[in-house]
Amino acid sequence: METTGESRQLTWREVVGKSAAFLASKGVPDPAVAAELLAARLLGVGRGLLASAFDRAAEERHLAAMRRGMARLAKGEPLQYVLGEWDFRTLTLKCDRRALIPRPETEGLVSLVLEWLRGSGRPGAPLVVDVGTGTGAIVLSLAKEYVGEATFLGTDVSEDAVALARENAERCLLADRVGFAVMDGLDDFDEPQCVDAIVSNPPYIESAVVDTLDPRVRDFEPRLALDGGATGLDFYDRYIADALNLLKVGGAVFFEIGDTQGEAVRRMMESYGFGDIRISKDLSGRDRYASATLT
Repeated sequence: METTGESRQLTWREVVGKSAAFLASKGVPDPAVAAELLAARLLGVGRGLLASAFDRAAEERHLAAMRRGMARLAKGEPLQYVLGEWDFRTLTLKCDRRALIPRPETEGLVSLVLEWLRGSGRPGAPLVVDVGTGTGAIVLSLAKEYVGEATFLGTDVSEDAVALARENAERCLLADRVGFAVMDGLDDFDEPQCVDAIVSNPPYIESAVVDTLDPRVRDFEPRLALDGGATGLDFYDRYIADALNLLKVGGAVFFEIGDTQGEAVRRMMESYGFGDIRISKDLSGRDRYASATLT
């Protein structure tokens, strides 16, 4: 987006148009959307209200910030990291390279856990643990949307991810409702049968496939949050085994899964003696979630 030689200030309509054209020339996905979101972020408005500013002149400080953002996008950095925040269900979360970008598919996992919490009839305040919490998207959404007494804990092996999740808890005014801990999986629980529900969007991409991913994912998002081992199933096996010891009778596990992993995860759950096993689909009709109950 060049402005050298311009005899007047550019309007935001022109800025967005020039920015979209530049991003398109660099192969950035959905360039018009990216340009609009960058502009809306700088103006402090929602994308839906951006049109109301289209006829205003853009200040030089905003043009400079747009150039910086577009340069990052042109180098392949994900839009979510450039913006520094991303919407997930009812929350707007801080988003950076410390954790995986929250994705729309994961919103459906939250819905499954909420449905279970509301209908389970668990006595007292159930303890819900989100393993591999990342930005905190899952556990913070549960705490925000569940009306009732409950204890929510997010864990992650990455200290950086836990720090980001705590920042998001403060940002979303949920710090008094959700706890976080640096923990390798579920290894640090001392008391057996203390958890009512375990939820996780674990790494589930096969190791050999990770290197073939879109560079915007492979080169920027933490591999620790992507690589699920040789078969992509390592973390399911580990967490399901741990759940046998940690869950109360009648407690449940909820996982996001790869769209070809449903039957493998079902068999794994059956082998560990879980019941009421369900493989559920996302809005695209693909297998995306696995849940089961400890009977």
